[in-house]
Amino acid sequence: MGVAKKVFNEEVAFAPATEHIGSEVSGIDLANPLPASVFQQIQRQLHDRSVLIFHDQNWSPDEHIEFSKRFGPLENHVLSNYCLPGHPEIFVVSNIIENGKHVGAFGGSKRYHSDLSYMKEPSLGSIFHCLECPEGEGETCFTSMFAVYEALPEERKQWLLKRMGVHDYVWNFENHHNDRPPLTDEQKTSTPPRSHPAVISHPETGRKALYLSAVFVRCFEGMDDVESQKIIDELIEFASQAKFEYVHRWTPGDVIIWDNRSVLHKALPFDEENARRRMHRTTVRGSRPTLAV
Repeated sequence: MGVAKKVFNEEVAFAPATEHIGSEVSGIDLANPLPASVFQQIQRQLHDRSVLIFHDQNWSPDEHIEFSKRFGPLENHVLSNYCLPGHPEIFVVSNIIENGKHVGAFGGSKRYHSDLSYMKEPSLGSIFHCLECPEGEGETCFTSMFAVYEALPEERKQWLLKRMGVHDYVWNFENHHNDRPPLTDEQKTSTPPRSHPAVISHPETGRKALYLSAVFVRCFEGMDDVESQKIIDELIEFASQAKFEYVHRWTPGDVIIWDNRSVLHKALPFDEENARRRMHRTTVRGSRPTLAV
């Protein structure tokens, strides 16, 4: 399959980033209100290409929030101590320390995951704004779970269609984030384990996507953790092939919107002791994943 041609719609242009995933969007200033027709084009591109990349964007936290709300209600993160003061809808991802405190969530996951997949109604999408970043490192890698599922052997597809994955935020936090303050009882209560289909149908397109991750999925229902993790590791290794991926090298002012129902993402390493990285993220609430048939 070849890369699609660039599509122009009025003043907006969409150019594919790779064969399977991503569109570079130009001709839009996200700080300005967008006509409904333009916003609908963005939504369609997001459903089809899963990751949208905008450059040279300069908006305020309020403008970030207002644009995000056009996709649906926003979901505040359970780690409220890392939300932007005065703007609880914005989750700060940063290694920066000011006045002796981390300004945002640090040590971001270097393993593939989908944001808030452990919720009863997981995230529709995330909208990430780069304020500061190191040059030449600290990229974000995305992989198309549409393309990954479609490339799996038929026997594995059929096996996965019968499975439910158990998404467990507390299990992941306690095993991989010992450097962060421990969860409170209230935070644990608000994030119980949730089961979702291992293969879901995208609610807008009906296209099937593998809905697992290396971070939040502890096991498959009816299987123990060790056996489950072996299979999950194999699937994530399969999903980590370059042909499925788009790697984004950040520059300040970049905004990326991604569809959490059809992609996984992970941070790539950088010099967290000396470099500065500060990102603002809003997360749009989705609906309960639908079992693919």
